[in-house]
Amino acid sequence: MQFDSRTISEMDKRYRAHLMNSMSGFRSANLIGTKAMNGQENLAVFNSVCHIGANPPLMGFILRPLTVTRDTYDHIMESGYYTINHIHHSFINKAHHTAAKYPTEVSEFKKAGLTPHYENKFHAPYVKESLVRIGLSFEEAIPIKANNTIMMVGKVQELHIDDALVAEDGWVDLSKAGTVAISNIDTYYKTELIDRLAYSKPDESVKSLLKK
Repeated sequence: MQFDSRTISEMDKRYRAHLMNSMSGFRSANLIGTKAMNGQENLAVFNSVCHIGANPPLMGFILRPLTVTRDTYDHIMESGYYTINHIHHSFINKAHHTAAKYPTEVSEFKKAGLTPHYENKFHAPYVKESLVRIGLSFEEAIPIKANNTIMMVGKVQELHIDDALVAEDGWVDLSKAGTVAISNIDTYYKTELIDRLAYSKPDESVKSLLKK
């Protein structure tokens, strides 16, 4: 199949959305937890979380246009804090249900059957069921003029990771954690570790870092 810009623009809206969302490949599947200053908790599934840098430790995610109420955005801008929690294959149905459009005063934690969990007096709630949890403070919101979306950038303030998942050099085995990948906005995949490769150098063969 081949598509040019004209045929893409003329596609059925839903067909085009599925096609373009799938074409970018596998992405991370995460739940972002927030809490308003009045104590109202919110939880939402996101497929756009990405690593931005390690020093300082920064992560980003994309927010859709603010043409409707975005509780995640409102809570972050109000409180300055949020959490990113990996989705594991043991609770993908519950995680996916957080995409349902509930009123602001309704907690997706309760509706999805997931557990809000607080660590070290951090303002935003974590997902207790997640084995990889990240607490962040808001750094900046970068508008993307091409489609009116926003790149939200946060600084990592704390990490909570199951001990068994972290290697001596800091590498985290996400396959062992059961962390899933996502394609489109509705398709979840289990991950399988293939190999971990050493830093590539000119004129040297690539070597595995895993003990085999």
